[in-house]
Amino acid sequence: MEESQRQKKIASVLQRDLAEVLQYAATQGGMRGILISVSKVKVTVDLSIAKVYVSVFPNHKGAEILKGITSNAPLIKHELAQRTKHQLRRMPQLEFFIDDSLEYIDKIEQSLKGKENPINNPDLLDKRKKS
Repeated sequence: MEESQRQKKIASVLQRDLAEVLQYAATQGGMRGILISVSKVKVTVDLSIAKVYVSVFPNHKGAEILKGITSNAPLIKHELAQRTKHQLRRMPQLEFFIDDSLEYIDKIEQSLKGKENPINNPDLLDKRKKS
């Protein structure tokens, strides 16, 4: 089912403000050299839940950063509500996920450049679930 115009608007507002909130929190928390970006936000039809896909650079810090974000989700939601109080009546519940699409693309490129070509042998790449 395609997203409604309202869902798309709310998702874009949340994506922009969440990126600012997360990056500011990371720099204030003393995490230098870590880039946190919000690659995608999907809002449910009833606007009650927002699935937030976070991309972290460097990749090996992703699980640690996601754990910190998830534990501070109520504070992040409050900060986001303060920023969007004139645009949204109710703040959706935030669910955070790691976006590993860049890592997946990099793995494909490395395989294509190397001796092991996944086009000739598709079993070399991990199977991915469609979200």
